[in-house]
Amino acid sequence: MRNRLLLFLKGAAMGLAEVIPGVSGGTLAFITGIYEELLDTIKSILGPDLFKAFRQGGLSAVWEKANGPFLAVLLPGMAFGLVTGVFIVTRLLESHPQLLWAFFFGLILASVWYIGKRVGRWTVVEISGLVAAAALAYYITVAAPAQGIDSLWFILICGMIAISALILPGISGSFILLLMGMYTVIIPAVKTALTTFDSASLKILGVFAVGALIGLATFSRFLSWAFKHHRSLTMAILTGFMVGSLNKIWPWRNVIEYRIDSHGEEVPFLEKSVLPAAYDGEPMVLGVIVLVIIGFLIVWFLDQTPVDEEEPDVA
Repeated sequence: MRNRLLLFLKGAAMGLAEVIPGVSGGTLAFITGIYEELLDTIKSILGPDLFKAFRQGGLSAVWEKANGPFLAVLLPGMAFGLVTGVFIVTRLLESHPQLLWAFFFGLILASVWYIGKRVGRWTVVEISGLVAAAALAYYITVAAPAQGIDSLWFILICGMIAISALILPGISGSFILLLMGMYTVIIPAVKTALTTFDSASLKILGVFAVGALIGLATFSRFLSWAFKHHRSLTMAILTGFMVGSLNKIWPWRNVIEYRIDSHGEEVPFLEKSVLPAAYDGEPMVLGVIVLVIIGFLIVWFLDQTPVDEEEPDVA
């Protein structure tokens, strides 16, 4: 029961993170010790292995091959975190953004240390990978968001790209949606689909989900291969992605440009990181510092807790 609860909470943390632009569910999976198992599980589910298992051993073999006990607890946790994020965290972003960003800034800052120390060796190749990944991630954080397109083909592509970012530590799927101009299309559609079952919103959600499945099937296999054949370089690149993403979750950011979304509401379009003295609003410096420390200590605590390799098997 304890292992089930821990795995459920890990899934909830991943789902919660994916609602917040700038925070990656992949990062939460990494720091909670389930990242590589998650990749291997996704690869098994979205590949030909399940059909082979079914022919050889029926449904019980499929359940085992798909790591069913792991998913049976993780997925409800992710769903819980996602729904919680859609309805609660988005409100916190409106009322106390600097405090929420501070907490996640502490999480990601500690994650840089957490993943960086797991790089097996630091050669010119690993250092170059880290610098290149950090530069790319930073560029993404300062890039101007595009205007969204409501066409179903574009929603499909967004699902493929956003889900790939979801399993990549340091790059937020929801932030990629923001850059593509689709955050204010997808998130409201999810809310409406979950509350009113509106047909148009359900169609958007369904097409996005299909794109997500396609993206998962391809990108998870690539990452799993990279971990097995180029582990140190992969770890260095993931560390770089998180270093570069810190700019996006800096607690004090002023909105420098707004736009009107599809519902006629004014929403932030461009933001700029500033020092507390230049922040447009109450900087809450003490609260920010406290929450950064709390976020950092959570990762530190997870690192001090021995990982039970058999923990995901909760059947």
